[in-house]
Amino acid sequence: MFFRNETVTIINENVLTTRAVEKDSIDLIVTSPPYNVDIKYNANDDNLSYADYLAFSEEWFSRCLQWLKPDGRFCLNIPLDKNKGGQQHVGADLTKLATALGFHYHSTIVWNEGNISRRTAWGSWLKASAPYVIAPVELILVLYKERWKKTSGSGQSDMNKEEFMEWTNGLWTFPGESKKRIGHPAPFPAELPRRCIKLFSYVDDTVLDPFVGSGTTLVVAHLNQRRGIGIEVDKGYCTLAKERVSLVANQLRLF
Repeated sequence: MFFRNETVTIINENVLTTRAVEKDSIDLIVTSPPYNVDIKYNANDDNLSYADYLAFSEEWFSRCLQWLKPDGRFCLNIPLDKNKGGQQHVGADLTKLATALGFHYHSTIVWNEGNISRRTAWGSWLKASAPYVIAPVELILVLYKERWKKTSGSGQSDMNKEEFMEWTNGLWTFPGESKKRIGHPAPFPAELPRRCIKLFSYVDDTVLDPFVGSGTTLVVAHLNQRRGIGIEVDKGYCTLAKERVSLVANQLRLF
């Protein structure tokens, strides 16, 4: 165990081998796994063959399925597609893979990140011969284990009418997060886990992020009265996550 306080646990282990998470213990998983686009993480190879990437995904999906309660949910932030190293329909492939393993499909939320300005390739510039079509969106795949209706937990929801109406619309629009500000090569914004946690879990539920990175999911879980568990293979990112969680916890104690 790398770190633990009253509400947050950080596990510095590999998601494929850790024994620190109990079977049927998790209410909600919110995560954004490596996208396999050659991001320079400290301790993860993000440049696998596509077949190896799918095999890796199958392994950690299987572990998540075991960890979830029967009415547990899984919010998976993934690309719609990718063109680095060849065109691949990532969202479709991972959806098919998860349901083949035993997850049930509920819905797909389209996150309009709006960062089309970051693109660096257009294929055939101003020509019809081979243009690239790149959508500035990502997906949040919503899956569940055995049954969609949630019967476990406190039964206490903490979202208001406006949040419920906005978030049950499957097109979410908010900006991404700054790598420089967070200190991690691929952070997601706090708004993403905030919406997933409040929409799909109850107060006091246990939320897991198996690729916790800089700890954003844990910070949001703590701020919204959930218990957070994060798994991270890189010790440096565990330290960053611990610092961010501790900072928020200390600030809350002042009020």
